[in-house]
Amino acid sequence: MKKISARSIAVTAMLSAVAFVLMFIEFPIPVMPAFIKFDISDLPALLGAFALGPVYGVIIELLKNLLHGVIKGSTSAWIGELSNFMLGAIMCLVAGFIYKAKKTRVSAIAASILGAVIMGIASLAVNYFVIYPMYFILAGYPKEVVIGMYQAILGTIAEIPTKDALFNCLLVFNVPFTIVKGLVDALICYFIYKPLSRLIHGAKKD
Repeated sequence: MKKISARSIAVTAMLSAVAFVLMFIEFPIPVMPAFIKFDISDLPALLGAFALGPVYGVIIELLKNLLHGVIKGSTSAWIGELSNFMLGAIMCLVAGFIYKAKKTRVSAIAASILGAVIMGIASLAVNYFVIYPMYFILAGYPKEVVIGMYQAILGTIAEIPTKDALFNCLLVFNVPFTIVKGLVDALICYFIYKPLSRLIHGAKKD
């Protein structure tokens, strides 16, 4: 048991380190406000959730964001790291529990897709009720300026479909973006998981 636990910890640490490095490889998306960047740092956590279990995926999400905030120095009062952790943890929990119940190729695909979709849907509530209010209150970002960055891309999109401009922007921009981001992680995971499975599963079999 001790040997299994030690290898699980080692794999978790390795995947957390890779995820941390991947957080630095980010780039802006033309159809998104400049402060939103695309990265694939959730990929190692998804691998961990499949190989070791959903809880390990959440731990990897936590460790990579702690490392990012401490080593790089958070430029957003840890709000960006909190957002990354919360949404990544949601995807890992959903995908991990589904795959744990039935470990087949089809199940892995379904788990990844559902995890990405639920993460995207959850991002609406997470951003609207937690993350963006923290940006406005704790980080001092003017709400009007943030909404204006969204409006600059698609004009009056903030007026549709409700009267709440922030809600509309998050619904139209952030939800699809988050789903696509999760699907990209899932796609890469699908292609690389099998070649890596012998190494990762060794944490359970040895």
